[in-house]
Amino acid sequence: MTIDWTKEVEKRKDDLLADLQTMLKIESVRDESLGTDEAPLGPGPKEALDKFLEIGRRDGFETQEVDGLAGHIAYGEGDETLAILGHVDVMPAGKGWTKKPFEPTIEDGRLYARGASDDKGPSMAAYYGLKIVKELGLPVNKKIRFILGTDEESQWRGMTRYFEKMPQPDFGFSPDAFFPIINGEKGNVSFVLNFPGQNDAQVQLLSFDGGLRENMVPRDAQAVVAGLDLASVKEALAAFVADKPVEAEVKEVGTNLEISFIGKAAHAQEPRNGENAGTYLALFLKDFAFGADAKNYLDFTANYLHQDSRMENFGINFTDDVMGDLTMNAGIFAFEAGKGGQITLNFRFPKGMDETDIKAGLAKVVTPMGVTLDQGRVQVPHYVDPSDPLVETLLGVYRRQTGQEAHGMVVGGGTYGRLMKRGVAFGAMFPGVPDTMHQADEFMPVDGLLKATAIYAEAIAELVK
Repeated sequence: MTIDWTKEVEKRKDDLLADLQTMLKIESVRDESLGTDEAPLGPGPKEALDKFLEIGRRDGFETQEVDGLAGHIAYGEGDETLAILGHVDVMPAGKGWTKKPFEPTIEDGRLYARGASDDKGPSMAAYYGLKIVKELGLPVNKKIRFILGTDEESQWRGMTRYFEKMPQPDFGFSPDAFFPIINGEKGNVSFVLNFPGQNDAQVQLLSFDGGLRENMVPRDAQAVVAGLDLASVKEALAAFVADKPVEAEVKEVGTNLEISFIGKAAHAQEPRNGENAGTYLALFLKDFAFGADAKNYLDFTANYLHQDSRMENFGINFTDDVMGDLTMNAGIFAFEAGKGGQITLNFRFPKGMDETDIKAGLAKVVTPMGVTLDQGRVQVPHYVDPSDPLVETLLGVYRRQTGQEAHGMVVGGGTYGRLMKRGVAFGAMFPGVPDTMHQADEFMPVDGLLKATAIYAEAIAELVK
């Protein structure tokens, strides 16, 4: 039986886009301050989970929800289980959008919305791949579980709970990254640096804030300072930004000055793709007459963190031949006079090192400043051999449908694929397409969405026959 996968997707294009736009309208950002027993992560993620499962039931699938944190759409029977792992939560929209982030729009062949490429668009493409397999009545000799998490952008609580309570899948993929395939993911750990708050000097740092999440390069940062005059700061600021890829402004707030920087957001897996507004702000401020802990906070940020995503300033830069470089993203900044400050650093580390190496390198620098370290959860590096049948099958489908040569790759991003020993990330972003994940005006090309759906449909059919 020869199947024209592209034609099958085209038949369902309008329905696919309608379902996806329904999902994209849901502001499914985690907000535990609004959490309830039924919606532990807040109403947005729960609403998105419920809606996706409702779509599955509408199409004749069995569904199950797990504690308001995760759920699955089930199909097929067999001794083995294929898992397809997506997520319905999204990053905060942040600033800088020219479109409305939760009112999806299609312009020039691009679908714009928060979640269009990470991960509602790819998840819907994979779901429609499964839907096509079901509607064509293709042979299915394995269980299929399309599993949806609600906390991928933060602590993975949804998928962690699911894997605690449900049978473990045997193999699978996550449609939450890039084509042709990701068979290796670096380890992931964050550290919070805690600074004291002494601040008595001629110039005082009243507050310093930047960043939304540890896994985003901060686009925006602001500081409120006392003891400086507007004219001199305005002149210095203009000279500072003249040759730098950031924007800045200063304004009076009562008797104080508020200085704001705008950089470029990016995914923390490659901080070099962004421009960190927080470190640029510290670089500008560090030469003013701040004192004590405020000076340490600014000096450390400017001298150690600015443009040092490879940790060369700390002497712990490291590269593995297969997995690449250790990377660091300074994702969240917060300082308040008299109370202290925090900087949250997110690391993606290859095999050959671990979180203890990173902690030791940090401690060597910050301990003499009276700074303490808090360590977050650790994800170890993950790698599936390229000769594994899962990898070979998925690459074979990709080659057939695109006509392109394809090989596995390793990334700094973390996907649900790492939750399975035989788990990979498979699409949905194609080579050459701008990566707007975690950025303003996030988009996914409509033709890429449809092509990914065709690839997913054939891949699922191949993996379960």
